[in-house]
Amino acid sequence: MPLSRYLKIFPSKDQNGWSLFYSTIKGSIIRVPSTFVEAAQNDSLGEAEITLLRRLEMYVDDLQAEQERLKNIVMRTNQRSGKFRGTVVMNLDCNLDCVYCFEKKFREGYYLSEETASMLVELVTRDHLDHGRNVELNFYGGEPLLSLPRLMRIAAEIGSNAQKRNLKFTFSMVTNGTLLNRETVEELLPLGFTSAQLTLDGPQEIHDQMRPFTSGSGSFDAIIANIADIYQLVNLKLGGNFSEDNYRAYPLMLDALLGAGVDPRQLDAIMFAPIRPESGRNTSIELAGHCLSSDEPWLNEAVVYLREETLKRGFSVMKTVMGSCMIEFEHDIVVNYDGTLYKCASFMGWPELSVGTLKDGIKDFSESHKLGIWKNDTCLECEYLPICFGGCRLLPLLRNGVIDEVDCRKPFYDATLERMILQDLNYKKG
Repeated sequence: MPLSRYLKIFPSKDQNGWSLFYSTIKGSIIRVPSTFVEAAQNDSLGEAEITLLRRLEMYVDDLQAEQERLKNIVMRTNQRSGKFRGTVVMNLDCNLDCVYCFEKKFREGYYLSEETASMLVELVTRDHLDHGRNVELNFYGGEPLLSLPRLMRIAAEIGSNAQKRNLKFTFSMVTNGTLLNRETVEELLPLGFTSAQLTLDGPQEIHDQMRPFTSGSGSFDAIIANIADIYQLVNLKLGGNFSEDNYRAYPLMLDALLGAGVDPRQLDAIMFAPIRPESGRNTSIELAGHCLSSDEPWLNEAVVYLREETLKRGFSVMKTVMGSCMIEFEHDIVVNYDGTLYKCASFMGWPELSVGTLKDGIKDFSESHKLGIWKNDTCLECEYLPICFGGCRLLPLLRNGVIDEVDCRKPFYDATLERMILQDLNYKKG
């Protein structure tokens, strides 16, 4: 009965003779003495120790069976899924003029129509609610709150249909935060509104340059004021898009939140992310500070640094957990403003990656999206498979114009995972 293939062992840097065991399947962590490590590797542990490690997904009866379970886990998840998750692009318009806008090349003021809204409600009801699935929508843009009346109509109708079937309907949104004031939140809460993802790009002097209103004036003060006014009403997920040149200033944004009286314990995890190039096949990859790989050395340092500074101020951070790209999950879909369907919002700049329409349904996309591309010997043998599953499909698409390879995150996790685990342990203990 060997140690799991998906177990990382980190010798302790502050306690000689001790090591950390970390399961990338379960996310479980234990600290053990060197004698325990030797016994585990020699398969000479006692029954009590084996029982403990098996419960923590660190010890297995059959390595091949464990690998097969990981190989089929997405399929089993799809078979057992009791939820439909849809991203709905309400418009391709915005009241901000962000200098790095991912959608800049095709943001031309398009809005989801009443006809498309009706087809959306019909599809969600017929294909998911009528099959006993709960529904979770994420309204997206552009800026979704520029389409507030239509957003509310969609939420009200799907919510009513869910209630009639004794099912659950909730929705969230990705918003720039300038229009998400207390009055709007209080209107949306009875319709099933649960959370919002907002962006603050560092302190005011950086944010206002990166994310100005279309008038040219800064948006930082408006967003901070709204956050302070609503964070106790609805779950807020805050983050910022950083570059190699400016990420060290981003903790000052957290200080601004604290200065505005925001309690960090009442916010969801802070999610800082590197700036990506604009969407679309004609994207130039010669863009300083834009990430096309998950293993750029500066990015490794930025992630660890921002995580440390976030935890230091009492905010929570994203944990490393098992997960795969959303394109692998059968009941996850993106509905564009015109009714075309995608498996990821990032693919909207590639019309050939559309997987159908609200009117005609979904076509087979297994080859175009390279489903299961991670089911190769290298990935299946990798201890990071459960937290990677081939990584983000967008990055090879940006690099090569097609999805033809995995986004291998092994170099990134080799450089960062141990430090992130220690951060979590240190601040949990503190």
